[in-house]
Amino acid sequence: MKIVQNIQKAGQAIMQKAVALAPDRYVTGGKPDPLASSDDPLIGAPVSRLDGPVKVRGEARYAAEFAPAGMVHGALVYSTVAKGRIAAIDVAGAEAAPGVVLVMSHLNAPKMQPPPLLMREPLGGSGDALPVFQDDRVHWNGQPVAVVLAETREQADHAASLVRVRYAAEDGVTSMEAARAAGATVAGFMGEPLQDIVGDAEAALASAGERVDLVYRTPRQNHHAIELHAVTVAWEGDVLRVHDSTQGVVNAAFTLAQVFGIAQEQVRVTSPFVGGGFGGKLVWRHHLLAAAASKLSGRPVRIMLSREGVCRAVGGRTTTEQRVAIGADRDGRFVSLIHTGVAVMTEYNAMPEPFIHNARVLYAAPAMKLEVQKVTMNMVANVPMRAPGESVGSFALESAVDELADQLGIDPIVLRRRNEPVQDPIEGTPFSSRHLIEAYRAGAQAFGWQERHTKPRMRQEGEWLVGLGCASAVFPYYRMEGGAARIVLSRDGHARVSVGAHEMGMGTATAQTQLCAVRLGLPMEKVSFGYGDSALPGAVLAGGSQQTAVVAAAVKAAHAALCAELLKLAGRDSPLAGLKLEQVRSRDGGLCKVDDAERWESYADILARAGRDEVEVTAKAPPSQESEHWSMHSYGAIFCEARVNVVTGEPRVTRLLGSFDVGRILNAKTAASQLRGGMIMGLGAALMEETHLDERNGRVVNASLAEYHVPAHLDVPEVEVMWLDIPDPHAPAGMRGVGEIGITGTMAAIANAIYNACGKRVRELPITLDKLM
Repeated sequence: MKIVQNIQKAGQAIMQKAVALAPDRYVTGGKPDPLASSDDPLIGAPVSRLDGPVKVRGEARYAAEFAPAGMVHGALVYSTVAKGRIAAIDVAGAEAAPGVVLVMSHLNAPKMQPPPLLMREPLGGSGDALPVFQDDRVHWNGQPVAVVLAETREQADHAASLVRVRYAAEDGVTSMEAARAAGATVAGFMGEPLQDIVGDAEAALASAGERVDLVYRTPRQNHHAIELHAVTVAWEGDVLRVHDSTQGVVNAAFTLAQVFGIAQEQVRVTSPFVGGGFGGKLVWRHHLLAAAASKLSGRPVRIMLSREGVCRAVGGRTTTEQRVAIGADRDGRFVSLIHTGVAVMTEYNAMPEPFIHNARVLYAAPAMKLEVQKVTMNMVANVPMRAPGESVGSFALESAVDELADQLGIDPIVLRRRNEPVQDPIEGTPFSSRHLIEAYRAGAQAFGWQERHTKPRMRQEGEWLVGLGCASAVFPYYRMEGGAARIVLSRDGHARVSVGAHEMGMGTATAQTQLCAVRLGLPMEKVSFGYGDSALPGAVLAGGSQQTAVVAAAVKAAHAALCAELLKLAGRDSPLAGLKLEQVRSRDGGLCKVDDAERWESYADILARAGRDEVEVTAKAPPSQESEHWSMHSYGAIFCEARVNVVTGEPRVTRLLGSFDVGRILNAKTAASQLRGGMIMGLGAALMEETHLDERNGRVVNASLAEYHVPAHLDVPEVEVMWLDIPDPHAPAGMRGVGEIGITGTMAAIANAIYNACGKRVRELPITLDKLM
């Protein structure tokens, strides 16, 4: 709750800045959202993605496909030591190479301020707050130490290989053991410590009739989006023009402005298409270096990181070690819940893995102890990665619940049902809408849970032992402040809705077009949705499964402003004369009285009478207060069938089903894709995904998709998803986020199914065959 409130406070600062810049652009508006209970068939319809055809035809232009006149290509040189300083750098060979325009290092880089830090600044920031090319210090193995500009990408890559760097290496911290030896402190997240204490959980555990007390470990993971991180920049006088692959256009504009000491309005960032984000497509050093090198060379610059470069210079999910201890009575009712542990961080970033979030809300226990401590290493900064905290935290918590169920001889679903809370266990606030038990009931029936054997190794088919497992999923509802929208309504009945939001392939533009059409009372073909441009209203971040709610709330406010303006324009001769804002709604291309559909007038007639070709309004969403009064989350029940080969120990997942309570679904096709994609990502994390560090020097050794394993087609079984579609009355349009709930719980469901198959508990991810033999 405190974290959500801090997000709200940060967002209020965003809007205060936006309103201060252009006070006449923003008006407020808001009342209970009628779309939460609307029966319009367009809400939830499986409309195909509107951006699909341009992508299939190859017409979608990504960040590395813009080519300003005179553009040069950049290649980075990465450090090979974990800590120290650059004693000497020889660029003569690179400067003499064919096509080279510039070699930039800390010796000739322009003056730049340290970037603001992500998760601490209201408008976002960078993965780390270290100065860029302003000194000779090296903080991790892979830190960029030089950038080479050349006429072609191949020439830049070749010249970068000719740069010679000599380091004065120092002892760095490159292992968990060394980090622990240096000491641990309580981690913070969004301005609050990751710590919750209710009663005396240790004493309650010690006196419990039944208990489990276990340690689980999860590895470091790297971002590997299909589209490599890329940016194309050009200085047009004092204006910095940026084509970026980002999930935060305003964040990028703000950060670049802060670094170069210019006004935010002097930075224009566009990002119409993003080939995968998941938390990693934010501001990194290549953005700042591209802009600095462009300024120094006087040429537009494109930098696209290689797959190896992404591993060197872009952060990911960090390593965790988690203790979960549960004390219960003989009937399985919890008397104590402890979820504590350690997350590895750096000294210059603010993103731990807040893995206690699940334990905060999933189960009722009179005594709880939840805490995340941090230790620091010399490595690239951590960054959010799909369901940061919840994904790895659910592996530990839901595995421990399964172990307790096995110890008690109680069905795992029954045990979870017996510990279902009636209100938020930490805050004591009521749940806005919680139907997890119903999701379990529907999922269990669809999956065939009744066929599960209570004891392991009871089902064998040829060489394969077969087992079933389940786990709970939860992800908090966020609606970060900063949402604003512009609506331009033309006399021909076409509406252009614009928000500084993002489309990363999850269907945002499609679902929002549907929602806008219903809200405005127009057919979809009469609505266009603009996004991916920092010049558009609002400061929206595609993260935390909250963008849909932010945009919906902003459009709702803009629609209210539009209706108010239309009522002014309608005049005394209109059927709407004398009506107030709360008395009208949009329908069939016009406005009508809420309780009298005959008092209706088209948008076209209203504008024609007023002599207007169009009307334009911009509005900001009212402050988010939902989470101050309600405990708001998305929920899910994940079911898995897994097989283990009795000869080789190879694990395989043969069935996955997710049953979700995520409020109202806006688009059945795109929502199913998001939920299914999250579960597949969870499958990869459970069975294969892991970043390996050489502890001698802190270098990532599997910096490619050849050695960093993710699921291929043959690894992925049929993945079924289903949902309750029960609107949350306290959320915009009744919906909550779906982007991250799918990965949450999936790793534990797989681990639990593997145990049910072969009888071996694996408490350290990934679950590879060597751990099962």
